Amino acid sequence: MPTTSDQSALAESAAAGEGAGGPVRVRVPATSANLGPGFDAFGLALTRYDELTVTPGGTEVVVEVTGPGEGEVALDESHLVVRAIRAGLDALGASVPGFMLRCENRVPHGRGLGSSSAAIVGGIAAAYGLAGEPLDRDRVLELANEIEGHPDNVAACALGGFTIAWTDGDTGRAIRLEPMSELSVVAYVPSTRVLTKEARGLLPSAVPHADAAANAGRAALLVAALTSRPSLLMTATEDWLHQEYRQPAMPESLALVHRLRGSGLAAVVSGAGPTVLVLGEEPERAGEAPDGWHRYELGIDPLGVQVWSADAEQLLAEGGNERSRTRVEHLEAAD
Repeated sequence: MPTTSDQSALAESAAAGEGAGGPVRVRVPATSANLGPGFDAFGLALTRYDELTVTPGGTEVVVEVTGPGEGEVALDESHLVVRAIRAGLDALGASVPGFMLRCENRVPHGRGLGSSSAAIVGGIAAAYGLAGEPLDRDRVLELANEIEGHPDNVAACALGGFTIAWTDGDTGRAIRLEPMSELSVVAYVPSTRVLTKEARGLLPSAVPHADAAANAGRAALLVAALTSRPSLLMTATEDWLHQEYRQPAMPESLALVHRLRGSGLAAVVSGAGPTVLVLGEEPERAGEAPDGWHRYELGIDPLGVQVWSADAEQLLAEGGNERSRTRVEHLEAAD
């Protein structure tokens, strides 16, 4: 564990970029998984972002966190982003002994919006930037799945848009589909958390065959609804596999889902919860958040994780090329 003086020395050397390349910046989106019937398979990248800056230098690791997780998460090698950076560097055969990691977090923790997936995918993407390698999104997905243990959220993080994920043996795979450009998402985020392990522990080991068959049909229908047939969203988001079983862990969330659906809105539990999402084309139809909850109007992130270096930002400042300008302007406008 580095001392305060070690941290100060690392901060100074990292700021100067001593002994390594320059800083790497990463922006990684929040995600929602399941979306009702697409249990452990569907993912959606959302326009709310964590931002990481990794500055190599020295031999120790210093972590600074602002936003969600501040004062709660570890600030050493056990930090999830640091572990993901190390895994990415190992996979690339690269070595960066020390660095400063600054995490500007905006994705709520423990709310079903993919905060752990954002940390993992963001860290692996940062490793590519530190190693000077072009981002291989399929490989990022594979590495992230090894750490996370399931590919639904990490697929949307890595690829953006609407994703369908599966495992081939132990390897995470996914395809990206283009959701409707007019699709909007309203997220209702409570102040309380639900651990994914707790939510999964409520699921039965077997379900009736009729429920499984109904869910398969709705999942297939949801692909059409998200990509071309928004009028089908209410029917397509019906679920029999997981949401109602998790009611004991998040009774207020399920009550909100029922109320919204009773008003004709395609409401679902986001991931393992307790956040509730409304999918549709008219976010104004979704009312205000319940007391103690936050309401966010979000779009669909089209790009997934993005990584670029200080050199790219300098290029933009000097006029740059159009591709660099478009890429960075998209990232800056996302907030």
